[in-house]
Amino acid sequence: MQSKIDLEIIKDTIKKEKDGLSILLNSLDSSVTKSLELLYNNTGRIIVVGIGKSGHIGRKIAATFASTGSPSHYINCAEANHGDLGMITREDVVMCISNSGETSEVLGIIPVIKRIGAKMISLTGNPNSTMGKLSDVHVCIKVSQEACPLGLAPTASTTATLVMGDAIAVALLEARGFTADDFALSHPGGSLGKRLLLSLEDVMHTGSATPIVTESQSVKDALIEMSAKGLGMTAIVDENKKLAGLFTDGDLRRILEQRVDIHNTSISQVMTRSCTTAHADMLAAEALNIMERKRINGLIIIDESNTPIGALNMQDLLKAGVL
Repeated sequence: MQSKIDLEIIKDTIKKEKDGLSILLNSLDSSVTKSLELLYNNTGRIIVVGIGKSGHIGRKIAATFASTGSPSHYINCAEANHGDLGMITREDVVMCISNSGETSEVLGIIPVIKRIGAKMISLTGNPNSTMGKLSDVHVCIKVSQEACPLGLAPTASTTATLVMGDAIAVALLEARGFTADDFALSHPGGSLGKRLLLSLEDVMHTGSATPIVTESQSVKDALIEMSAKGLGMTAIVDENKKLAGLFTDGDLRRILEQRVDIHNTSISQVMTRSCTTAHADMLAAEALNIMERKRINGLIIIDESNTPIGALNMQDLLKAGVL
């Protein structure tokens, strides 16, 4: 098989899946709003139910709900018929997924869902299916054709289902005012959590590790301090120990080009007076944004009285997993 033919198949598959999403977008109706209202007012959990390929999609949708502020878990229909239905309570909303709406394993547990008294949302490609008729709200995820050339393997239909699940989860996130901090609480061990929860207090150099010289000291003294602390900069303070300015590796290159006498020139004569600073309670992610936007490699951390209490550079954020 020639690579050209392979590429055409890839393009055709992506186009069919894209067309399926276009159909999904254009067919949105009040049922989606009703499903959102039902989920928003839900006092229990969202139980996502499916089997086979729909089950794989359902597992991901449940995970997305859970990580965006809507307590949720997935139940495989085969397991549900052998005890897992005990996980469902009257306060829950059950989301059943089946492209045909006639999957026997799903249909088999619907009477129990009704007996328990839980509300039911179905995602199918057929509003007139048994699942569609028995659900409290039916959301149509119908596509015109599968991307599979045989029209058999769930492809465009599973993509449409996944996108609809993501869309509903994001809409719930917005409706509930779910914040970045809330998201981080459910991802504390990963890089997302580090980005969102770490403050500068957690990563900055403090005490004797903070590079500081006084205005009266020479450029040479500042260079010695920078070399000793290894952050590529030093804070300059006045006689009251308040921040007066900053001197960086970039400033050093500039004065060397001007042939400044580093032994006899006061650091106050060549420092940058208007420098960017931060506070210890600032999120590391916010500091990273500032540093990237202003194209600087480090920050001096000050307290409320403008006294330097710490410092950090990009390397510190990299080590902390923020980058």
